[in-house]
Amino acid sequence: MCELLGMSANIPTDICFSFKGLAKRGGDRGPHKDGWGMVFYEGKGCRTFKDPKACSFSPIARMLEDYPIKSKLVIAHIRQANKGKIALENTHPFNRELWGKNWTFAHNGQLNNHKKLPTGRFEPIGQTDSEYAFCYILNKLELRYKNKPHNLPNVFSFVKRCADDLRQLGVFNLLLSDGQYLFVYCSTNLYWITRKSPFGKARLIDEDVEIDFQKHTTPNDVVTVIATNPLTSNEVWQKIAPGESYLFKHGEHIF
Repeated sequence: MCELLGMSANIPTDICFSFKGLAKRGGDRGPHKDGWGMVFYEGKGCRTFKDPKACSFSPIARMLEDYPIKSKLVIAHIRQANKGKIALENTHPFNRELWGKNWTFAHNGQLNNHKKLPTGRFEPIGQTDSEYAFCYILNKLELRYKNKPHNLPNVFSFVKRCADDLRQLGVFNLLLSDGQYLFVYCSTNLYWITRKSPFGKARLIDEDVEIDFQKHTTPNDVVTVIATNPLTSNEVWQKIAPGESYLFKHGEHIF
């Protein structure tokens, strides 16, 4: 299956260290060779980088490993294709507009009968079950809220119910964001870690790289990282139980 990576922070932060570890799993030390993508939110806009080539050997990925784009919210994905050909249109994360916001979605897993999901005006561009699930969730949101909602935590509580339904079709681990909140849903395997003062050192599992966060942070920084599997060997990652969802804002756990 694929692997997910997400970040929520209270100040613009780069994700170079975590992405360096994830990239190794994209065709080098892992089987996820069928494309990769990453979205950085900046205000109301977002930068999207996607490549249907293996992340480990992608020149664009190598650039991002060393290019410190700073953002408060990031979603990344490395793909092991199961439904849909290896192509740019099938490469995660997926983006759509809803209520004047850029929504971003990435999925790890496999769903059955995904083409029967009602997607309304949100027509999938590619062939993946993931994009169908994303369009299904957006359609459900639009049908549920006739006017633009202002209580976003309640909106994501409704998304959790949608995710519970989709989980009945197969494996459904996901990251979803409107640019402010990061919603995380676990079907089988997801971990998270929050780094805050006092900061320490971290060593990657998949690369011989260590960083001392104390040299790159302030005492007020709060950064949460979510991944399919832990990325570091000397930190304690929290495992999310199947069927559980988490909501993060500015690095903090909301629910």
